[in-house]
Amino acid sequence: MSAGRAVIAGVYNTPQARRLEDWTTRKLIASAALGALRDAGLTLADVDGVITEGDSSALIYDLRLGPAWQGRGFGLDAVVEAANAIEGGQADVVLIVAAAAGVYVDRDATAPWTRPENEFVAPWGLFTAAEFALIARRHMTTYGTTPEQLATVAATIRNNGHQNPEAVYFGRGPFKPEDILASRMIADPFHLLDCSMTSEGGCALVLVAADRLADIPGKPVHVLGGGADYYGPAYQFPPSWDLAGRRGGPVNGRIGGRAADRAFRHAGLERSDVDVLELYDPFSFEIIRQLEAFGFCEPGEGGPFVEDGHIAVTGSHPVTTDGGTMSFSHAGGSPQMFQRVIRGVQQLRGEAGPLQVPGAEVALCSGAGAGALFNSVVLLGTEASS
Repeated sequence: MSAGRAVIAGVYNTPQARRLEDWTTRKLIASAALGALRDAGLTLADVDGVITEGDSSALIYDLRLGPAWQGRGFGLDAVVEAANAIEGGQADVVLIVAAAAGVYVDRDATAPWTRPENEFVAPWGLFTAAEFALIARRHMTTYGTTPEQLATVAATIRNNGHQNPEAVYFGRGPFKPEDILASRMIADPFHLLDCSMTSEGGCALVLVAADRLADIPGKPVHVLGGGADYYGPAYQFPPSWDLAGRRGGPVNGRIGGRAADRAFRHAGLERSDVDVLELYDPFSFEIIRQLEAFGFCEPGEGGPFVEDGHIAVTGSHPVTTDGGTMSFSHAGGSPQMFQRVIRGVQQLRGEAGPLQVPGAEVALCSGAGAGALFNSVVLLGTEASS
């Protein structure tokens, strides 16, 4: 991928809600796709590449987009895959879209894709919160990270959603760390308000080749770099902080570090160049872990770092400014991750409303984390890298 040669020209979020009455997943996908194309000043006739959660070929057929390039990426990996396809001349306009409605119908407080019938999961009750909790507890034991520091993360992100009119939990705050700690325990050390919610909704992005910028009415955002680290299938095996590969390098507890290093190197950027961090927030500790893994503070320093106010919108490293999966939306497997990139685009365009980070020019977006055994990153910028 040649840094900055592929740009995000359009983004769109459908309505998000705990339940969207009279909406289906297919209807949300169509709405999101058309909304992102409209934002980009393009139409379905311009699209020659598609990535969607599940079977992209079905969407190509439904919307009569063929012949078209088809991607297979999941979450943030799809953004990098689309950029690579554009750089490689396989497509000029790639539509990325995902949505979910009617998913949380059985045990609706936990996502169905995180509780497979697996021998290491089903008999022992190892649901998502417990998996991420194992990683958090190891860090707390090793470095002295406190429940109050985790609660500071949750309060910060939930307060962002409290101020975001598009968030599912808009107006549901403000929160103090004490409010987080007062909520019931789910999986030690996570209280209810340390955890993401469940919701429904859809979203879409449109990536185009930089030579089509004359067709784009809005402010384009360049894809400068990205990458992913994997340690195994998500939600099937108990995560271990010390799990390592044959080549050494970062262990699972610091997953994402390798991907971040390579993304920064490819983009020709330093950590100090980043203005806003749109980090995936399934649980409060995951923000602390990612800040350390991505190199924004040293191992063991993440707790004091967040406690000192660095992650507030007015701080040095604003984090998850739309409210994330704790407050904005948590709809389906891919939408929750695409929305990190969408929010990064909104920040760099200056379209984040009362939560705008002044003068934002570079954003780092992330998806998944150590409890899920994989972590992806994407770097976005208002200008192409030299």
